[in-house]
Order: sequence, then C-alpha cells, then structure tokens
Amino acid sequence: MESTIYKRKIISEIEKYLPTKDIIVLHGARQVGKTSILIYLQSQLQNQGKRTFYIDLEDSRFIQILEKGVDEFIKLLSEEGFVFDQKNKIYVFIDEIQYLSNPSPFLKLMIDHHPEIKLIVSGSSSFNIKNKFSDSLVGRTINFDIHNLSFAEFLEFKEYQFTHTDNLTDKKITELQSYYQEYVLAGGYPKIVLTSDLEMKEKYLQQIIDTYIRKDIRDLAEIRDVQKFNQLLEILASQNGQVLNSSELADTCNLTSPPVEQYLFLLEETYIIRLVRPFYKNIRSEISKAPKVYFYDTGLAHLLWLKSLPKEILGQSFESSVFAELAKKYSVDNIFYWRTTDNKEIDFILRDKNDLISIEAKLNNMQYKSTAQDYFADAYKPKESKIVALKGKFE
Repeated sequence: MESTIYKRKIISEIEKYLPTKDIIVLHGARQVGKTSILIYLQSQLQNQGKRTFYIDLEDSRFIQILEKGVDEFIKLLSEEGFVFDQKNKIYVFIDEIQYLSNPSPFLKLMIDHHPEIKLIVSGSSSFNIKNKFSDSLVGRTINFDIHNLSFAEFLEFKEYQFTHTDNLTDKKITELQSYYQEYVLAGGYPKIVLTSDLEMKEKYLQQIIDTYIRKDIRDLAEIRDVQKFNQLLEILASQNGQVLNSSELADTCNLTSPPVEQYLFLLEETYIIRLVRPFYKNIRSEISKAPKVYFYDTGLAHLLWLKSLPKEILGQSFESSVFAELAKKYSVDNIFYWRTTDNKEIDFILRDKNDLISIEAKLNNMQYKSTAQDYFADAYKPKESKIVALKGKFE
C-alpha cells in the first residue's frame, strides 16, 4: 500500500520556477521531507504528461555515471528511452546532490548546453552544498530552505480540518491546544508526526540524532573529539531559547572558543539550530550582542536534553516553537530579540519589510505583562505588538 504524499506549503512556491531555466535547489536537514517533495513534484508533472527522470545519489551507480560528466549522463537518458526535444522538456530530479565530489561543473554544463533538461536537486546540508557549489553557478540556481513541518502542515498530516477564523468555539480551541501540545512535545519531523506510538517517536528521533547529527555532521566537519561535540549539543538543547554565552559554553565543554564557534556555525548551516541576534539602535541601553539559541525542532531538542519526550510543555520549548513558526514564514534574518540594561525584554522583534512587529511568547497569557512592549512601542513605533499564547483567556 502506497503512503500518502502530502503537499507541503512551499511546493506552490517551487512550482512557479518549474518553467524557468533555473536549477531548483532544495536545502534542508535529513528527514524533513525533501525527497517527498521531489516525488510529489515528479508525480504532478507526470500527471500533466511531462517527461521525468529520478536519480537517488545514495545509489553509488548513479554517482559513478554523473562523476564521469555530462556526456555519460546524456547517454544514460538515451538508454532510458528519452528523445531530446527542446519543446518537450525532461524534468530530472537528483536527490542528495552533495554526494558528488564536484557537482558545479556538471550542473553548469547541463544548464548551459542542455536547455531541454530541467534540473531539480536536493541536498542535506547547506554547508556542504555551499562548499561544493562554485561561483560558476551564481545566477543559475534558485534555492529553497526546507524545514520540518509548520503547525498548519502538522494539522494537514493529521488530517484535521481547520479553517482560520477570528471567532473559534471553545471546542475548537481545546482541540487545537491539544494538537499544538503534541506538536511542541514531539516536534515536526514528518515521520515523527505520522507515528502515533510514543516509544516509536522517541526511537525515530534518536535515530535522527545518531545518524545525522552525531555521524553525518561529525564526519562533515571532521570532528575529532566526538564526546565534547556531543556534550555541546546536549548543553545547547538545555539552553534552547536562552541567551548564549560562548565563553561559558567553551569552559563547560572544556573547549577553546574557535572550535565552539565552528560547531555553532556548522549546526546553523545544517538546520539544527539558529542563533537569533539582538535588535538594538542605542547600544548603551540595549545590551548584549550575545545571541539566543533556538532549535528548529523541539522534539529533537527534548531528546538531546531530557533523553525522552516530556509530558508537559516547558516555557522555553513553547518559545522555541514560536521561533520555528516565524522562521518558516519569514526569513530568519528578519527575526531578532530585544533586551535592555534594566531587563526589559521582548522575545521576538520581527522586521516585516520596513515595519517592526514585537512578539511575546507566553505559555499562559495570564503571565504576560505589557511593560516591555509598551516601552518598545514608545521608542520604535512598531506596526503591531502581539502576544502568542497556548493557555489562558482568549477573547
């Protein structure tokens, strides 16, 4: 029995570029659904009568062919029965492009000399792809970051019908609260969301940690002191949503600052964490250049930190989940936090074009005090001041 392939929100954006010459590149961590997106796009094109060909570079036979160059690849397509016709494109999907030792010359020659072939490729590490993609591809690619599921996608995967309105019944609010709690506790990896058994969820999350974070990333950066790297991961998970002190982190892990900075950079580039910088205009009163650390997936952070999935949402996990939702809707470069010398603090300052939006994340909105947002509003005149809460009074 075939499993259902759900249409992710980002697919509509990707589809706009299918008619263009650009090489479409999907970046993202393992297990976030890149392959499913490729399969969905291939299926849609086939339903339209388009010609497609799918290559998974985890199959070493395909690596050998592509490493020999464009002529060998064209020969493969011919053997598969494809006739080359510029009026009838061939859509070629290449999964895990980072396995090629030097993909840039292959991709450049394909786009420059074979306009009858449209390339859609994926890679599991922005860091790895950036290292392997040369300047020769500038202007030839269109890039998409693929994250784990947003809450809206989570509901679709759960096949829960929901249309957003301003007036929700108490019943609907209770149902959504229950679903969001599950979403925060176990995270948004598609396989985890589609698994109902708690023990299996933990097993799958641990598999992601062991095979991707602790192995793939370790090998990618040639990390030699694995124990210290693992310790750093666990400390970061325990500090999810908190201001990061790099010196203290280095001391705790018995590392010097350079490797800590390298590890943090690598974990950002591989879509595990994001460092959110402070928003400030008056550095004398708005302190701290230190960033906050957030995990993109709260389930992953929970297992790294607590070794199991908790039964109740922790405040820092809720805040982290709000960050992840903002990151999927807006560029992460537009998300900041704000703090002053007298400890006024706002969880998120969102730059929306030329406007600012201040956002407080509270597990229960009864804990909310408006002091910081009122102060920020007087100083910066944001377009909006918002509170995001899971519990409390909703009007």
